[in-house]
Amino acid sequence: MDLDLAQVRAFVAAADRLHFGQAAQQLAVSQQALSKRIARLESELGVLLFRRGGHNVELTEAGRRFLEPARQTLVHGDRAVAAARLVERPLRIDFWGHLFTPMRTLATVIDHVPPAVTVETGPGRDLPSVLDALARTATDVGFGRVHGIGTAEAAATTHRLVRLEPVDVVVHEPHRLADRPQVRPDELRDSVLWCPAALDRLDFYQQFATHFGIRAVSGTANLGIDHFLEQVAADTQRFALVPADLELPERARIRSIPLVKPTPLYAWSLLWRTADPHPGIEPLLRTCAEIGGRSRWLEYRPGRDWLPPGDVSEAEGAAYVPSLSPGE
Repeated sequence: MDLDLAQVRAFVAAADRLHFGQAAQQLAVSQQALSKRIARLESELGVLLFRRGGHNVELTEAGRRFLEPARQTLVHGDRAVAAARLVERPLRIDFWGHLFTPMRTLATVIDHVPPAVTVETGPGRDLPSVLDALARTATDVGFGRVHGIGTAEAAATTHRLVRLEPVDVVVHEPHRLADRPQVRPDELRDSVLWCPAALDRLDFYQQFATHFGIRAVSGTANLGIDHFLEQVAADTQRFALVPADLELPERARIRSIPLVKPTPLYAWSLLWRTADPHPGIEPLLRTCAEIGGRSRWLEYRPGRDWLPPGDVSEAEGAAYVPSLSPGE
């Protein structure tokens, strides 16, 4: 049989959402049209792909088997169309970890990527949402701190550490440590780590608080770095963690102080689908290697620096090898 890509696309959208209405909205078709495409596909395959019951939709065993090959069929189909039309598809990068301002690092890299590679960027909500976008081929690369990936996601993706960024402490000017040139993490134990979201969504903050025995409190809705720093400045007991050398708004009356003995490091990684990666990923990795090598982005000394346990093995094994092969 010849697969109809419109039918396959309808199936993949419905399988990702497990909701025909949302899948139809994603593809900009009516729910009736989407249902008909899936029904024709099932008829031609001779198997049921979905089990429908009331408002619930779930994949059958045949549907689960069909899903990953169906994804790859769409990827190759889209590339075939682009090749015939001599269209170079932009490299799409979704980033997360917004409090730590990923674009400060990402922009530096993108500015030096070869002109032949067109790059588009967009914010992802968090690591799970970017993993979902990668699985749906809605994006090509994720950029942020990679941690706690499940077995299935780990098998389907490759990631590479590209930068370890020092972290400073930010306090209100009346804070008892505000005049210090440096601060040790253990000196913050009688202060409160102010968080921009629920602690269970902020793995780096959570690991820092647990390791150094510091109380952490979540703030109100995250409305951006300026609003977050104003919340920190509202209480002399609060402090926050931000990238070193981040330009701070003057009106907030806050100070950024280097953390030492040890210095916390925030791990930035690139994350992509292992199968059929975008051709622009390799020059992106090479650019990270060149800039990172000059700027010592991967410098890590266990006695001087601190990383969450899951990041340590990445840092110790980090090497700039411009290859897409996992584990090299």
